[in-house]
Amino acid sequence: MAATPITHPSPFIFTGPTAKPNDLAILHLKRDLLVPTILRSYDESNEGYSEGKVSNTRFGSFPHSTLIGVSWGSQVRASTVDTGSRGRKNGGKGKKRKRDLEEKDDNDDLEIKGSDYASNFVLGKSLMPPKAAVMASTGFVHLLPPTPETWTAALPHRTQVVYTPDYSYILHRIRARPGSVLIEAGAGSGSFTHAAARAVFNGYSNPMQSKDETKQGKVWSYEFHEQRFQKLRAEINEHGLDEVVEITHKDVCQDGFSVEESRASLGVNANAVFLDLPAPWLALKQLVRNRDSLSIQPDQSAAAPQLIDVTPSNPLLDPRSSIYLCTFSPCIEQVQRTISTLRKLGWHDIETVETSSKRFETKRERVGLQEEGIRGSNGSPASVDEALARLREVEGHSRIFHNEGDESPAPSVLPISKQDRLRSIQEAQEGRKLYKAGRLVHRAEQELKMHTSYLVFAILPREWSLEDELAAQERLPSKKDSTGTLGRLQAKKAAKAKAGGNLACEMQHENR
Repeated sequence: MAATPITHPSPFIFTGPTAKPNDLAILHLKRDLLVPTILRSYDESNEGYSEGKVSNTRFGSFPHSTLIGVSWGSQVRASTVDTGSRGRKNGGKGKKRKRDLEEKDDNDDLEIKGSDYASNFVLGKSLMPPKAAVMASTGFVHLLPPTPETWTAALPHRTQVVYTPDYSYILHRIRARPGSVLIEAGAGSGSFTHAAARAVFNGYSNPMQSKDETKQGKVWSYEFHEQRFQKLRAEINEHGLDEVVEITHKDVCQDGFSVEESRASLGVNANAVFLDLPAPWLALKQLVRNRDSLSIQPDQSAAAPQLIDVTPSNPLLDPRSSIYLCTFSPCIEQVQRTISTLRKLGWHDIETVETSSKRFETKRERVGLQEEGIRGSNGSPASVDEALARLREVEGHSRIFHNEGDESPAPSVLPISKQDRLRSIQEAQEGRKLYKAGRLVHRAEQELKMHTSYLVFAILPREWSLEDELAAQERLPSKKDSTGTLGRLQAKKAAKAKAGGNLACEMQHENR
C-alpha cells in the first residue's frame, strides 16, 4: 500500500522560500504590531479594489499582488490605491451614499464589475486580472512567514496568552522534543498550542511505517469554553496542524482527560503535561499512576484531592517514562494549593519559577553637525571644535542681521545659510555608508514586563514494580570478577568486619 503524501503541510513547520497564494503571512509593521493575513490572488470579499485584495495598514495600502512571490523577510513598499472605494461591497448595512443615489444609472458598469468579482470568488479563479499596483512614495512593511513567535504577537486575543519567553522556558523544562506526547489543559487563544505542536512534531504519519519504527509527536489539547474551542479548532485546521494537535471540548477538572476510543485506542501515554487552569489542583487528581502507589491520609477538607477510580496503569500517562508537569498560575495562593496537592499525590522535584524578560534595542548612534537633517540621527555638535564653529556661524549671522561694523562683509566671508547647509549634507549623504557610520550602542526598554505568572514544575517518576526491579538486576548484575569472587572493595570491607573493625585491621597489617 502506497503512502499518502501530505499535500498541504503546515506553514508553521514547513515554509517555502517565497510567499504563495493562499498562504498565511504576517505583516510586520513594527516590533509590537503584527497583522496576519491570507494572501489571495483575487478579492474574495469583493471590496471593489481594482488591484485585487488589499491590506490597509497605518503605514499604507498593500495589494496582495505585490506580496505574492516575494521572498520571506523582504521589505515591501506601499502602493497607491483608491481607499475611498472600501464601501462598495454589497451588504454594507443597507446604507448608500448620496452620490450613489444621484448617479445610480452611471454606476451600472460598476455593479456589473462587482458581480463579476463575486462570481470569480465562487468559481475560485479570476476572469479579470487585477490592475498593476503603483508604488507609493512612503510606507513599507516586512513580509514574515508564520511561526509560533510571530503568531503569538499577531493572534486575536481571546484570553490571556502565554508569551514567547514563558512557553520557550516551559517547553525546555518539561522536555518537549520531537516524538513527545503532551497534554495541554486550557488552550485559550492557542499560543502555547502552536509552539508545542512545533516542538513535538516528528514527521507525518506514514502507512508504510509501523508505529514502533518512529514515534509521532502529539498534543492533546483541552478547552472548556465552547466558543473558544470552535475558533481554535478552525485555526488549527486552517494552519495544517490537525494531524499533530487533537483538541477536545471538555472541562478536565470535572470530566477528566478522557478522549474517544476511536481517537486514542491505545491511550494517550503522555510524558509531558501543561495546565493553564484557574484551579489546577482539581485536575491533578486525574494525573496519578495508580491507587496503590499513593499513600494519602483521608481528609474531609476541600483542599484534599478526591481520587477517582483508575486502572492499575493510567492510560493517560506513559508508564515507561517520567512525567514532567508545569502549571501556569498568576496568583501565589494558587501556587500554594497546587504544591500541596502535588506533594500528596506523589510528585517529586517540585519547584516554582517566575520569569521576567527585558528587551534590548541595538542600533548605531550618529552624532555630529554632518548628521543634521538626517532621520534617525543626532545633529548636535559631537566635539568642542564643532560647537565653536557653529557658535561662530551663529554670531556671524547675528552681526549681519544687526548691521554691526562700518563695512559690509565680502560675499566670500558671509556665513552659509541653513538651507544651503542642509542641501550640502543631503548631497554628501549619497556617498556615505550610513549602516557603518556612528557608534554601536544598546539600550534596555523603558517599560519592563516583570510578572506574568508563576510556573510550578514537578516530576512524577515512572512506574516501578517488582518485575521491573528483577529485570534491572539481570541487565545490571553486581560487580564480580571472572572467578566469581568478590571485588577488592567488598573483600576489604569483609576483612575489616571479620577482624573486628578498622583498628584491628590496622594492627593486623602492622604485624605483617
